[in-house]
Amino acid sequence: MSAPVQPAVWFPTVRSGTGTLVFTERLVAGVRKRGIRAEITWLPLRAEYAPWAVRVAKPPEWATVAHVNTWLHPRFLPVGLPVVATLHHSIHHRDLKPYKGRLRGLYHRLWIRSVERRTLRRASAVTAVSHFVADTARHTLLDCPMRVIYNGVDTERFRPPARRSSHKPFRLLYVGSWISRKGVDLLAPIMRELGEGFELYYTGGPAAERSKKGMPPNMHDISRLRGDGAVIAAMQDADAFLFPSRSEGLPLVVIEAMACGMPAITTRGSSLVEVVEGGVGGVLCRRDDVLAFAKAARDVAGNTALYEQLRYQARTIACSKFSEDAMIDDYVKCYIECSNGASN
Repeated sequence: MSAPVQPAVWFPTVRSGTGTLVFTERLVAGVRKRGIRAEITWLPLRAEYAPWAVRVAKPPEWATVAHVNTWLHPRFLPVGLPVVATLHHSIHHRDLKPYKGRLRGLYHRLWIRSVERRTLRRASAVTAVSHFVADTARHTLLDCPMRVIYNGVDTERFRPPARRSSHKPFRLLYVGSWISRKGVDLLAPIMRELGEGFELYYTGGPAAERSKKGMPPNMHDISRLRGDGAVIAAMQDADAFLFPSRSEGLPLVVIEAMACGMPAITTRGSSLVEVVEGGVGGVLCRRDDVLAFAKAARDVAGNTALYEQLRYQARTIACSKFSEDAMIDDYVKCYIECSNGASN
């Protein structure tokens, strides 16, 4: 029997400017710390929508496996190398249709869906960032074997402050894009219902300007937060995380907040139930139910024992289920399997 092959991973990656770019950079850094060679070849953004206009990169001779996003056009998949393809999203789920717009909906349905199906068929192994994403892909793309590997957070950086001061009014935090899919239109009604005993700090910026006319005075725009340091500081200086999103492939920002010891008040649906599972580490509310979100905030703020329990659970779940180290370990196992399967 031949000796096991040490994996070496090549990442042909479109420079999209989205969260998948950050995921790839963090994964590569983590894999390298395990002593495994890993390198990214950046492709221009037009490789996504005009792949024929971009030269195909030749895989490095040292590579034993390639890791790609399922959006990568099959033109760029290497011949002769096993491929790990990761599903990062649930964009084909029917619940997202109202939030796309006509052109984006057509782009996803007529172009991206075809690209993903071809990439999934070519892949040696398929991973998904949540069970919700995997189930959505099976119903809308291709029913093939998939393993769930949750995206992880750096729980050494995202951690509770050495000493957390309670705020009066009780301070809620929303971090995320100012788009309707995230439920930002629910924030003002929720805060109006909660009144002066509560305040919300939210990442709005220019995108939120049109919404400000209808906002109550207990909402405060902290604009867009630049870099992890600013996000961590905001999370360590708030009491609970308010996130009424209508659908998430995997709510990494919720996991980051929980790692900082913040109970999450969020929606019962999509992958959010995999993070705040059974109401542990937070409170799950019926989608679009303003009164339910307001009641959850009052319950958390008004019961010290419950609040401390949720804080402890939130941090524990983030560390045990969603750590960056666990994510990297799972991908390394996948690379070893693919590299050695290809060598036999």
